Amino acid sequence: MRRIHSYQTLTKREFHLIHQIKERTSTGNLDNISRTEAYFSYYKQHHEIPWAFLASMVSRNAGWNMCDLEGAWFPRVIDPELRKSLFLTYERANWLIFQDAFPQLLLYHYSTKINEPMFHLLKFFHVSSFMEKEWNRFWHHKNIERLMIALIINEQNVIQKPVIKHPIYRKRVFHSFLFYVQDWFHFSTVLFPTCEGELYGASVYGFQSIDNRINLGKRLASILFHPNLYASFYDFSKRTVHTGSRNDYERYLHTRHQRTTPFLRTTYPVIDHHIREFEDWSKKRKVAKKWFAEPVKHKHPIHINDWFEKKQKQLHSSILLKEILT
Repeated sequence: MRRIHSYQTLTKREFHLIHQIKERTSTGNLDNISRTEAYFSYYKQHHEIPWAFLASMVSRNAGWNMCDLEGAWFPRVIDPELRKSLFLTYERANWLIFQDAFPQLLLYHYSTKINEPMFHLLKFFHVSSFMEKEWNRFWHHKNIERLMIALIINEQNVIQKPVIKHPIYRKRVFHSFLFYVQDWFHFSTVLFPTCEGELYGASVYGFQSIDNRINLGKRLASILFHPNLYASFYDFSKRTVHTGSRNDYERYLHTRHQRTTPFLRTTYPVIDHHIREFEDWSKKRKVAKKWFAEPVKHKHPIHINDWFEKKQKQLHSSILLKEILT
């Protein structure tokens, strides 16, 4: 009854705005391709929200990882059931983040149009009270970096319980041999390519740790928006249509690569997602001070062309060795 009553208190303008945002979010959240395009399209309108560009580039990586599962190598050593579970893990996590984050972005967009903060409507999209405070803070103080970190913190908390801690995903995916191999050898590095054939990026060890994932997000942001690199990454995004195939960037590399991963939309169906229960994570978990305060440190080089080639060879050698042994 409380929810009905709260809707009844809305103005006609607010009610229509909520409906419009839900429709646009649903359209943008169709699949990995639509998410990637929606984030980048938004960033082109609002450069003061750099998280949107970061989200689009990380979303590209999610698409490449999804398509790897049906590429030339992984089907040789991973059974179809595990590949399906891995795909659904990527898909579910990225769907949940978009479903939570895109209404925030659209509400900010609308607020700028009427020059009035509308963040009190975030609760109608089940966005955390933490982010409502952060958006209001940003509106008044325009601290761009703080908002980006807040969105990184929020997105990782959004997926913590329904994906990372979910008993089915934990059993089938995060406790699988393949996941431990990827985690240990950093095969699942997030890559930022350029049209000049250069690769930059960072890895995370201990993916199930929320601290580690937030730290990764901050490190990725520091790479993406590095004053000497940002223009090249932005140029890549503008010029390169996201298909899900790693050929999106491998065609720019200095060493020749044959296309070994398929296109996402010719490989996977559209998944119909639902949320059974909504929970404000910030009322259950404290926001750690270090999430904001901890400085960004890169333990490894961020230019990773040689490293990437080496890891690809290791991965392929491991698959061939497993085939020989079995």
